[in-house]
Amino acid sequence: MTLLRARNLTRRYRLPRTRLLGKTPHVTAVDDVSFEIAAGRTLGVVGESGSGKSTLARMAMAFEAPDAGQVAFEGQDIHALKPAALRRLRPAFQMIFQDPFSSLDPRRVVGWSIAEPLRAMGIRAPERVREAFEQVGLHPRDGGKYPHEFSGGQRQRIAIARAIVTRPRLLIADEAVSALDVSVQAQILNLLMDLQDDLGIGILFISHDLAVVASICDTLLVLQHGKVLEYGAASDILNAPAHSYTRSLLKAAGDRM
Repeated sequence: MTLLRARNLTRRYRLPRTRLLGKTPHVTAVDDVSFEIAAGRTLGVVGESGSGKSTLARMAMAFEAPDAGQVAFEGQDIHALKPAALRRLRPAFQMIFQDPFSSLDPRRVVGWSIAEPLRAMGIRAPERVREAFEQVGLHPRDGGKYPHEFSGGQRQRIAIARAIVTRPRLLIADEAVSALDVSVQAQILNLLMDLQDDLGIGILFISHDLAVVASICDTLLVLQHGKVLEYGAASDILNAPAHSYTRSLLKAAGDRM
């Protein structure tokens, strides 16, 4: 079953008008990008900084609208939905951000933060908060602590708990392990794969590090300057990359793969 289908996505940003020519130039962050994610599968999107990865994630979450193209979640064009309809659908696709500390309110205990998406849905379900704690390998009693009382890896587990508390069918992870050291990265990647096995969720996993993406994804999309260079089965691309840019990413990943 296809969860998310993106077709010919393009996103441009205006730059400051130049005095000399009087024109309004623009930069194309994402240029005619298409992909699909099925339930229980992981699509890895890899590219260097500025390749358009985060812009792609924001469009997939309906945080930004594309200038052209379509994003459909379970057949519904999310950018064509009215705000009320999008709010009703949003619990089904959730995002995990790069920096767990900045994504958690330092003035609130983490149990409050994990329950926040449920409150937005008008649901009071403490048992689901306890379940989310346990699913990410933390104890429910940790809910009374503040973010600064946890390590970076534990904070990312908390951020994942907040993302899964709505019982989504799709997770979008934007550089979700890049702020962590290598050993903790492996723990979080294993956690995501365990959650996928247990819950059957699809994952859009974005990273600049091909070694990280290769360890978790079924399908791989390589971006450079907003354009798709390669898209297909991860094993095919990793074993026989067709583009020099992909080969350079593989070389940079080196012994970590």
